[in-house]
Amino acid sequence: MAISNTQSQQAADQARSREPRVNHRIRVPEVRLVGVEGDQLGVVPIEDAMRMAAELNVDLVEVAAAARPPVCRLMDYGKYKYMQKKRTAEAKRSSTHVEVKEVKIRPKTDQHDFETKIAQARRFLADGNRVKMTVMFRGREMAYAGAQRERLMEISVILQDCSAIDVPPKVEGRNMSMMLNPKRGGVTKASTGEGDKPAPAVAAPPAPVAPPPPAAPAVNQPVVTTRGSSSRH
Repeated sequence: MAISNTQSQQAADQARSREPRVNHRIRVPEVRLVGVEGDQLGVVPIEDAMRMAAELNVDLVEVAAAARPPVCRLMDYGKYKYMQKKRTAEAKRSSTHVEVKEVKIRPKTDQHDFETKIAQARRFLADGNRVKMTVMFRGREMAYAGAQRERLMEISVILQDCSAIDVPPKVEGRNMSMMLNPKRGGVTKASTGEGDKPAPAVAAPPAPVAPPPPAAPAVNQPVVTTRGSSSRH
């Protein structure tokens, strides 16, 4: 228990040593002071710097201990540490965590299971994970290692739209493995079955229609009138 307490104290002391000196822990006769808004206040005695920090209700923080004189800044140190911790947590959450997913097949895996394994590998790659394709051998199946090497290369061609070979096929004991890295930009249209659709055909403009020929001039014919009717000859 005593050893554990000593180690905890040492860890706390190391963490404290990495933090900047604040307020009364700054023990130098004078400092180069930076204001709350970043304005340069020049070299001032440490007593004046402490007094200004108290009047503004902020902390005096040593930001450049190696300078001569050391550079100190007036700031809310508690708020500064909180914002720094928050930024670190957000950066950690946003960082990409890449995992290695293994997909196993056998030399005698049938076509249906083979296609299922390919689809599984494609999902892993689409999620940004590395994929380790492994062929597992039994008994005398190692004699067909050459054919299985070609099969792994066939898989790399099938998945080349969303992956790239990181480690080519190699024998590991009674297995043969190949490592694939996800391609930048994710899965392409070809991998999802959504190929480029053909553009709709554009209808040709209608052919110009020739104007009708001019009508022949009408010829005046004599009109014969009879009783009760009329007719033209």
